[in-house]
Amino acid sequence: MTPADIWAGVLQAGSVLLILALLYVPLGDWMARTFTAVRDWRVERGVYRLIGVDSGSAQTWQAYARSVVAFSVVGVLFVYALQRVQQWLPYSLGLPDVPSGLAFNTAVSFVTNTNWQSYTPETTLGYTVQFAGLAVQNFVSAAVGIAVAVALVRGFASRRSGTIGNFWVDLTRSITRILLPLSFVAAIALISAGVVQNFNGFVDVHTVAGAVQQLPGGPVASQEAIKELGTNGGGFFNANSAHPFENPTPWTSAFEVLLLLAIPFALPRTFGRMVGDNRQGYAIAAVMGVVFVAALIAVGALEAGASGAAPQAAGAAMEGKEQRFGILGSALFAASTTATSTGAVNSMHDSYTALGGMIPMVEMMLGEVAPGGVGSGLYGMLILAVIAVFVGGLLVGRTPEYLGKKISAREIKLSSLYILVTPTLVLVGTAVSFAIPAVRADMVKTSILNPGVHGLSEVLYAFTSAANNNGSAFAGLSADTPWLNTALGVVMVLGRFVPMILVLGLAGSLAGQDRVPSTAGTLPTHRPQFVGLLTVVAVVITALTYFPVLALGPLAEGLVK
Repeated sequence: MTPADIWAGVLQAGSVLLILALLYVPLGDWMARTFTAVRDWRVERGVYRLIGVDSGSAQTWQAYARSVVAFSVVGVLFVYALQRVQQWLPYSLGLPDVPSGLAFNTAVSFVTNTNWQSYTPETTLGYTVQFAGLAVQNFVSAAVGIAVAVALVRGFASRRSGTIGNFWVDLTRSITRILLPLSFVAAIALISAGVVQNFNGFVDVHTVAGAVQQLPGGPVASQEAIKELGTNGGGFFNANSAHPFENPTPWTSAFEVLLLLAIPFALPRTFGRMVGDNRQGYAIAAVMGVVFVAALIAVGALEAGASGAAPQAAGAAMEGKEQRFGILGSALFAASTTATSTGAVNSMHDSYTALGGMIPMVEMMLGEVAPGGVGSGLYGMLILAVIAVFVGGLLVGRTPEYLGKKISAREIKLSSLYILVTPTLVLVGTAVSFAIPAVRADMVKTSILNPGVHGLSEVLYAFTSAANNNGSAFAGLSADTPWLNTALGVVMVLGRFVPMILVLGLAGSLAGQDRVPSTAGTLPTHRPQFVGLLTVVAVVITALTYFPVLALGPLAEGLVK
């Protein structure tokens, strides 16, 4: 890379970080007011009447969890049904019904905010399925994540309460007051920058060589906005945000990175406002920022270093990257999309250098908490904060407390189970895929493009992405097979809803407690020392859990090359 390329990449990343810092207070405060406001908007009252909900009533954590699961089950059934009758729907573009296994995987993927795509979108799904099924889930799945995070925050803020809010109110307000307005503005900006928005279907064009080529159109910009803002990630086209119709310029690429980071990085401010101590929000945001910047520097440096015979022979690690984005622009997108639960890509992670491709995988293995998905990043980091407070309490010999709430055996068990769920799904899913002879043989024959060490990395990345509800992939893995459609679908469901139920259980336990007055022995959780402790806890838990399998995959590949 030339010095100009380096400075352009630094300027792009610095601009994104600066704007995020400027958005932190106003966006975080707006979201706090959204979930603490007493009055409902007129459109919200209409929604409550339609679904028969009393917006003034609050739910226990059990009722809240039942609402989350029931709403999501209905979403899966609806999206599945749309795909199975696609050929009879308007704007189907003449495309056939989606096969049952792929329809199940896709429905689960979008309802769980994963947006894993085992298909080529522009030649598999018509416009009705895209906007009535997938785009709707882009809004509501993101809103579910925000709602669960807000419920946990209420658990910390409440005193001797048996309730943690109303799921239907939190869901509705997340959409009407946050996601819809911001998505509308973002879509207009993307259209003005050249992102496609039409219903033209496939258009025949003549190439300079005189041949005829079909170019797909569609309502792309409207879906692209919520795809990034809601940390969803499913592309309208197979190339995702590497496609010029989704992401035409370096400017739009930086804007999309800003969209996918905006809400997750502002939610700590919402947390601080709702618990009555903005310093707590700054501490959580600081941990997120430190880990994110470290990952961004790592992936940028490793890709710019171009380690390996092929990149060195080519002069740069540009395989799988778009010339208009360059190495550092691609690294910024990769670090951002896997630090959140977005999974969108403007370059192909499978083509990264061995160690450069490992960094996005490790970001997901951290639990996507830096800053994580909309809602899920905040509640994941608060779970780690509970663990860190417990560790700190052990060091000083006191009963751990966080925000005036005692962290007892119940809270630690719930937090520990949360920490164990995702690694279990990732490691067991990967191991079983290779342990069953028939499955292994089928994957080697039909799915794994690069056998050997990198083939392990492809399968490990897939299960890491599914369990963490990310959706990105090492694209050398062809995942549209009966085993992977089913296994990854099950992992997506468990990776989404088991942690959510544990979070809501923790919220209910905390809400039932009274506040404990701070004393001289209370661990301050707003100071740099706690920021450092929480950062170390997050990194150490990941390292101890995943290092053995990383040593067999990307680390081994990187050392060989």
